[in-house]
Amino acid sequence: MPQIEVERRGAVLRLAINRPEKKNALTGAMYHALADAFEQAESDSAVRVILLHGAGEAFTAGNDLEDFLRLPWKDEAMPPPARFIRTVACAGKPVIAAVHGLAVGVGTTILLHCDLVYAADNARFMMPFINLGIVPEAASTVLLPLFIGRQRAMELFLLGAPLTAQRAYEIGLVNAVLAPDALLPAAVAAAQQLAEKPYGAVLACKRLVKRTLEQEVERALREEFDVIVERLASPETKEALSAFLEKRKPDFSRF
Repeated sequence: MPQIEVERRGAVLRLAINRPEKKNALTGAMYHALADAFEQAESDSAVRVILLHGAGEAFTAGNDLEDFLRLPWKDEAMPPPARFIRTVACAGKPVIAAVHGLAVGVGTTILLHCDLVYAADNARFMMPFINLGIVPEAASTVLLPLFIGRQRAMELFLLGAPLTAQRAYEIGLVNAVLAPDALLPAAVAAAQQLAEKPYGAVLACKRLVKRTLEQEVERALREEFDVIVERLASPETKEALSAFLEKRKPDFSRF
C-alpha cells in the first residue's frame, strides 16, 4: 500500500497519510508525494476540494526523525517538509483536514493553512519544536498568535504541551469536535457541500481572505526555514537528536 493514498471521488480529492505502523510519521518521500498530489490537484479542473486525513490511529506524528537523521536536509534549497508546507500554504483550492489521534509538529501547523478543520474527540495537538532545539514552521509564528493570541500561542510553542480537541475548538483552531467514527463522514460531507457551490465565488473568497497576510506568510516561511537550518547545526539540537536516538532525556544545562 502507498504511504500517501490519493483517491478522487467526484470533485473531491482525498489524500490519506497511510503509515499507521509509525503513527503516520512523515518521511522525505511522503512529503514529496503529498506536495505532488497538491500540485496536481491545483492543475486538475476536475478537482474542486482537497481533503487531508490520516489512516490508522493518528493524523500524523510529525516528521520522522530517524528518516531525517539518515537523510538530512544538507544543501537542499527546498527540503521536503518546506515544499509540502508551501504547496498547502499556496493552494488556491479549498483544503479540508480531518484530524484524529496525534497531530504533532507539522500535523498541527499545517492546519493553519487549511480552510476547514474537523477533529475527533481523541485528537491531541502538539508542537514540540523547542524541545528539539529548533523553532516552529509553516508561518505558525505569524498565524498562531494572530488566530489565538500571543500568550496562548507562546504557551503552545514554548511548553509544547498537548492540546485537546475540545480546547482546540474553544480557542478557534478547529471547526467542530466529533466522535471518531463521525469524523471522516462529516469532513467528506463538508467537502461535497463545498464542491457543489458556485466554484468561482469559492476560489475568489479564499483568495481575498488569504491576500491580507500573503506577504507576511511568505516572509515567515522563509525566515523560519532559515532559522531551522541554522538551529539544526546547534549543540542544543544535536543533543536533542542524540537523546532521541539513545532513548534518554536530553540535558541542555551545558549550553
